[in-house]
Amino acid sequence: MGAGHGHKLHFHGHSAVHRAPAHLKILALLAFMIVVVATPRGWYPLFGAYVVAIAAVIAVSRVPPGYILKRSVVEVPFLFFAVLLPFVATGPQTEVLGVTVSQHGLTAGVALLVKGTLGVLASLTLAATTEPQDVLAGLERLRLPAQLVQIMSFMVRYLDVVTGEMQRMRIARESRGFSARNPRHWPVLARSAGALFIRSYERGERVHLAMLSRGYTGKMPR
Repeated sequence: MGAGHGHKLHFHGHSAVHRAPAHLKILALLAFMIVVVATPRGWYPLFGAYVVAIAAVIAVSRVPPGYILKRSVVEVPFLFFAVLLPFVATGPQTEVLGVTVSQHGLTAGVALLVKGTLGVLASLTLAATTEPQDVLAGLERLRLPAQLVQIMSFMVRYLDVVTGEMQRMRIARESRGFSARNPRHWPVLARSAGALFIRSYERGERVHLAMLSRGYTGKMPR
């Protein structure tokens, strides 16, 4: 339980960014995000400067840009919402490429797109240059509540276990000829999700009982 391990988001390296203390990198990320969120919507040159700053950090860390961009697909739902916003918002109308959209919605959508992308890139840069156990140690050093740090620690450690369980369930469904091609198959997927939740909950109960039997008192041993 106490052994360190890598993570799919982490890129092994020995750059100055990798060697920097984790708690300082967390503080830098927090400060950067506060500045980005506080920047007014129309200050696009300043947003360009933020992009240059992130690119400079990535270059110093020697993490391949494609490594970061490939993992930024997590932002896709937010991109969809940002693109949809100009069409559903109310207020004055304007034309973009011959399409009439809400002016306020367009401004808000562009701001959401820019700020969200900056946040995702900055967070992925932190994840790519910092081992998960170092992030947790940094949060402890920043006096984050111990219980919250422990919850995050178990989330990191068992995320791959739950993902593997989900993949095995998918393979079992497909080996029986199941293929989710239309909404009629959604109930099967819903029952699979419920079974996965129950298995994960039961696994958590077993892990907790095992920890108690080994003398766990609410604080993880070093």
